[in-house]
Amino acid sequence: MTLSFYKYQGTGNDFVLVDNRQDIFPKNDTKLVHHLCDRKFGVGADGLILLENDADYDFKMVYYNADGNESSMCGNGGRCIVAFANFLGVIQQETTFIAIDGKHYATIDGDQVHLQMQDVVNIEDHADYVFLNTGSPHHVTFKDELEKFDIKKEGAAIRYGAPYYEEGSNVNFVKKLSDTEFRVRTYERGVEDETLSCGTGVTAVALAMHHLQETSANEVVLQVEGGRLEVSFERDQTSYKNIFLKGKATQVFKGEILC
Repeated sequence: MTLSFYKYQGTGNDFVLVDNRQDIFPKNDTKLVHHLCDRKFGVGADGLILLENDADYDFKMVYYNADGNESSMCGNGGRCIVAFANFLGVIQQETTFIAIDGKHYATIDGDQVHLQMQDVVNIEDHADYVFLNTGSPHHVTFKDELEKFDIKKEGAAIRYGAPYYEEGSNVNFVKKLSDTEFRVRTYERGVEDETLSCGTGVTAVALAMHHLQETSANEVVLQVEGGRLEVSFERDQTSYKNIFLKGKATQVFKGEILC
C-alpha cells in the first residue's frame, strides 16, 4: 500500500496527518502507526492524526501516540488538524470538531490557530506538584535549573512511578520567568521522551500557575523548546472555562510512503 500523508508541526511538536475521510487507513494496525512515527525507519513524528468524517461535526480527530496506541487529547495536534482541515477545504476560518475528549471549537487566521480546550474542574494539590487533566493527564512541578535538567530520566521516573504506574502521566517541569510568562519542558507518555512542545501540557501549566497564585493574569505566555504558545482562560467559582490554546501550526511537507 502507498500512503499519502502530510507532515505538520506546532512549536516543534510534529505529526503525520492523513486524510481518512474515505476510510483508507488500517486503524487497528498499531505497528504501522509506530513505524510511520519512527524517525529512522518511517516518516518521523511525535504522533499520527487521522481526519475523518463525522455526521454532527465538521470532522473527527483520531490521535495516536508515537508508540502506535490511540491516545487522549493532543492540544498541538488539535491545532495542526485544524490547519490541515483548512488546507483541505473542509473548513474556512472557524470550526467545531470532535475528538476523544469531546467537542472542540477553533479559529484559524493564517498560521495562527486558537483551539478551545475542555473546561477543567479538578486540580489536585500535592506536596511538591499539582495534577490535572486538560484532555490528557498532567503532573506539574517547579524546576529552576531547566536548561541542564535530564528531562527524559526524571520525567520517566515520575511517569512510571506512584501514583501513575503503567497508565502514566505526562510530566511538566516549570520555571517562572515573570507574572505572565513561564518556561516549560515536558516529558510525554506514549512518546516516552521529551517533546519540543506539548499543547495540553502548557494548558495544564497555565491553569496550575493561576491555581497556585503564581500568576494573576488570565492570559499566560509559555516558552517551550520549540517556540512560544499562549493560553487564555476564565475562572469562576467551580472551574476554569473558555480555555484557549494559541499558537502557530504549519505544514512542513507532503509525501508518500510504502506501507
